[in-house]
Amino acid sequence: MAHLKKGCLQIYCGDGKGKTTASVGLAVRAAGTGMKVYFCQVMKDGRSGEVEMLKKLGINYHCCGERLGFFWNMTEEQKAAAARLYNQLFDEAVKTAAEEDYDLLVIDEFISAYNHGFIDQKKALHFFLNRPEHLEVVLTGREPGEELLELADYVTEMRKVKHPFDQGIPARKGIEL
Repeated sequence: MAHLKKGCLQIYCGDGKGKTTASVGLAVRAAGTGMKVYFCQVMKDGRSGEVEMLKKLGINYHCCGERLGFFWNMTEEQKAAAARLYNQLFDEAVKTAAEEDYDLLVIDEFISAYNHGFIDQKKALHFFLNRPEHLEVVLTGREPGEELLELADYVTEMRKVKHPFDQGIPARKGIEL
């Protein structure tokens, strides 16, 4: 499989369901055409339904393996631990994607980690500006800053119109989890 001539930066954002689902779908499509895919999740514990299927498809999947909670509920110690973990995951993902010649790098929930300072913003922006020419990058999360929007080639916003959670229905395995 030949590399893309020009990799783009994609952002899936918004308050609606579907950001991770869209990134998983793209990863599956890319793997199905023989592309080399690295899929990284931050701010998640790696127990979502898509994880085993990504691995079965030969997609290089990484996650910190623990959920430290929502930002607004974190102690200062948890915030420091999250910053260490997520920076380490990001560093490993971008290093591996560049050095091992990946075609697609997905960093799920990157935008949230970036916005809360859990990923070094200058280092991240430097990588996006200087990534390998052929590397497609997908970032998901809510409320991307103007600097990310300007760098992006694609921006897709998922907007919540209605959601079962609003009627008290918790996340369901296989659908939201």
